[in-house]
Amino acid sequence: MKNLSTILSLLAIAGVLSLGGIMVMQKNKTAVKDAPVAVSGGAMIAYVDIDTLEANYELLKKRGEDFKKKQAQMEAELQRSYAQMQNDAYEMQKKAQSNSLTQAEYEAANKKLMQMQQTLESRKQSLTEQLVKEQEEFNGDLKKRLNAYLAEYNKTHKYDFILSYSGSGSAILFAGKAHNITDDVVKGLNEAAKTETEKK
Repeated sequence: MKNLSTILSLLAIAGVLSLGGIMVMQKNKTAVKDAPVAVSGGAMIAYVDIDTLEANYELLKKRGEDFKKKQAQMEAELQRSYAQMQNDAYEMQKKAQSNSLTQAEYEAANKKLMQMQQTLESRKQSLTEQLVKEQEEFNGDLKKRLNAYLAEYNKTHKYDFILSYSGSGSAILFAGKAHNITDDVVKGLNEAAKTETEKK
């Protein structure tokens, strides 16, 4: 989810920089007396509060819950394997201390433990990569959905820029409530997701 905030913050920075460039160009135009000055009412800007979007967009909440469940299942699986490995190591140590293992048995048991550890590390890496891939795919899908909805939304609202805002870190230092379109965006995204689910 933090990846979403980062992606949208970068887009916001790009928008602010573009807006800054436009303002500088307009100032330069007014400084040259002979150049014609374009008179306009300024750029139309709105923003989406990412924290509110994350808290209220049903698809995002459901996917977040699914992701947490998968993560918990992965951790439980790894914990079981780790506990089994520790138990086997303890049993081997106990037998070794009571001299009930031959040298060959000790070496075989030690080799087995090392293989278990390598298998556990490989499994951990594989599961982590799988979770990261799923998260990246979801973030990509979410970005497409948001972009598609904002493009449709903006056909009637005609904003020049729609920025992202987050209380936990944002390129926007202040955001007036009058420019907050988050409720419209959340409502529209939820309706689109509901329609998509009903079609399945």
